[in-house]
Amino acid sequence: MLGLVVFRLWGLRKDRGGIDSTSRWKKVNKEKGTRLWKDCATVLGFSCVLCLTWGLASTTYISLSGIYVFTILNSLQALFQNEEEDQDESESDDDDDGSSTDQFKTEKSATRLQRCEHQRGVNSSLPDTFQTSHLLFYERFKAYQDYMLGDCKPSEVKAFTADYLEKVLEPSDWLAQWSTDVFDVLVEVRDVDFKNLKACVELVLPLQCDCRGCELNEDAMKSLLDATQHKVPLHELQVVYDESGDFDQTAIALEHLRFFYEHIWRLWDEEDEDDDFDYFVRCVEPRLRLYYDILEGRVPAGLVAEYQFLLKNCSQCFKQFLVVRSSLSTDSDSELDNVSMVEGLKLYDQLEMLKRKLHIIENPLLRYVLGCKGNNKQQCVQSRGIRASGIKVIHVVTVSCSNIQLQSLLSDRLQPLGSSEDTRIQFHTDPVAAVDSCHQGDVVIVLPGIYNVSSSIFLPDSISIEGFGLPDEVVIEKKNKGGSFLESTGADVTLSNIKFIQHDAIEGILCVRQGTLNMENCVLQCETTGVIVRTSAQLTMKMCDLYGSKGAGVEIYPGSVCSLVGNGIHHCKDGILIKDFADELDVMPSITMENNVIHNNEGYGVIVVKPNTGEHYRVPLDRSEDISFLEGPAEPTSSSNSADIQPESVENNNNTDRGVASTSSRKLQLSRQLSRNKEWSCSRAVQDMVDRQIFVSLQGNQFRRNNKGDFGTFFY
Repeated sequence: MLGLVVFRLWGLRKDRGGIDSTSRWKKVNKEKGTRLWKDCATVLGFSCVLCLTWGLASTTYISLSGIYVFTILNSLQALFQNEEEDQDESESDDDDDGSSTDQFKTEKSATRLQRCEHQRGVNSSLPDTFQTSHLLFYERFKAYQDYMLGDCKPSEVKAFTADYLEKVLEPSDWLAQWSTDVFDVLVEVRDVDFKNLKACVELVLPLQCDCRGCELNEDAMKSLLDATQHKVPLHELQVVYDESGDFDQTAIALEHLRFFYEHIWRLWDEEDEDDDFDYFVRCVEPRLRLYYDILEGRVPAGLVAEYQFLLKNCSQCFKQFLVVRSSLSTDSDSELDNVSMVEGLKLYDQLEMLKRKLHIIENPLLRYVLGCKGNNKQQCVQSRGIRASGIKVIHVVTVSCSNIQLQSLLSDRLQPLGSSEDTRIQFHTDPVAAVDSCHQGDVVIVLPGIYNVSSSIFLPDSISIEGFGLPDEVVIEKKNKGGSFLESTGADVTLSNIKFIQHDAIEGILCVRQGTLNMENCVLQCETTGVIVRTSAQLTMKMCDLYGSKGAGVEIYPGSVCSLVGNGIHHCKDGILIKDFADELDVMPSITMENNVIHNNEGYGVIVVKPNTGEHYRVPLDRSEDISFLEGPAEPTSSSNSADIQPESVENNNNTDRGVASTSSRKLQLSRQLSRNKEWSCSRAVQDMVDRQIFVSLQGNQFRRNNKGDFGTFFY
């Protein structure tokens, strides 16, 4: 009998493990559990009979029977208790799974959103709305990627958006604030046209309206709604605040829609000829990241201004292009249509150029390929010129100094510089204040110490700034965010014997925008990009140490002149970056590189950035690949038949031949200098630099342990 009970209990547990559905398990084993209770009662009754028949001899058996029955009953109780707990957990898991996979399922008990108080006018009585503009990057990213856009193409954006809104928006009977540039008015949504992303609304009476720069009454608003057939764009609606939580998803969905059309979507996106690409990957994600980078202060102010300027110009150009395109007749061959066709082609080329520049700024990897304009303060700083009195001032910067330092300063610098009667000496504790007080021809002497500055140093005049000591003893440190550490626009500026340390920066450590800057024996500890030499500017950098740049150590723009002699450029993203833009009207930069040590950079030692024209160079398979083609013939092929030219022709072209021979000789010399270096990573890129006459001189340089190689080309 005991064996029968144990067998049935084992069968009960076996069914428990073999049946997945909790409800089915409970139903199947209910009868088995009942039979088990009956079996236990039978065992107890049989034990009592044994006790009466056999007497005390059966006591041991009865005790064992009681222990077994008690154990079985406890097991049975625990079994059903665990079943109930597992069932509760299963229901809870089902709820959790549903909430994680279904974005649109939400509790209706109370709102999870905050109230946005309306900025009421004098006579305004508009209600508050939901606060939805505070969403984080990952919240918008997930909504666009997982729910709204997915992997749609540009031509499918509207259809995907309509499908998303149809799932989450309340179809009717909710209050909203219709907001435009001119007015805010309270309306009631009666229906939603998802296909056209519009809502059918009725005016809430009495009129609740807030106007800006005009006066609108009830009749005027009704006439406006009649003109629009009572349909308004969904992205112009803001849901009125409701504590019930019934309209949370509607408010969030409208926020995603509004943000998308204000900050992500471009008028020309749907016009892209190459429609077969993932719109989210190519356009939405980079534009969304750029928006939050700007919001969180990670993009230079000048670059933000340029981006907004390009957006405005691109929008205007696209609208003009649409007007011209719509005026063309498909079956007409008139002169007017031909003129319009030419104008349309010009606008199309201009539009493509603007779109490419926008793409460069939107792409975080290419953001600094297209330079940015100076920030507002730099544009406002003008050269002060020479003082009207003709006096020159020596500005001494120090917090405190010893007698020995002062005596040394007097004998070594102040007496030689201030020997004339028209020279004055001023003392400062802040380097920025000293530079801001300078006029043309002044000298700033910075004594040993660590000087913390919070603003950029602008150099609009021809002045000299020198450290009185070794660079590691004279340190100027900038810690806050903002523009470049140093901005130079002076005609002839000199920096020497100073260490500049940059922290938490979003722009480069030094930008030579125009004029000439001569820098010697300085140390530059960078944060973002390093030294930037803009178009028409000139930099001479000697015996300096530059490191730590997350971009290039030195960026050289077309039309600039850059001389690098005896410098160390290391531990940067790239050592030297040379920019070659397709639409740049300036000539190629003129670069002198002699006796520099360029090492331990993450990318290339020297890299040229140029547009992708489809003619990519072949990269050698390894560093040992033959580069003998660099040396070439001593004379160009065009000069090999010079003996066949008539004497008068030779005489007339004498100067031209000399120029060609001179150019060929210089190219040959540079090629041979380059070919002596045994650590090439992209010899074809080097040949391209030689052919384009980028280098005036290139000799004595050492390249060591640059991760991607010594020379390379980057196509964008």
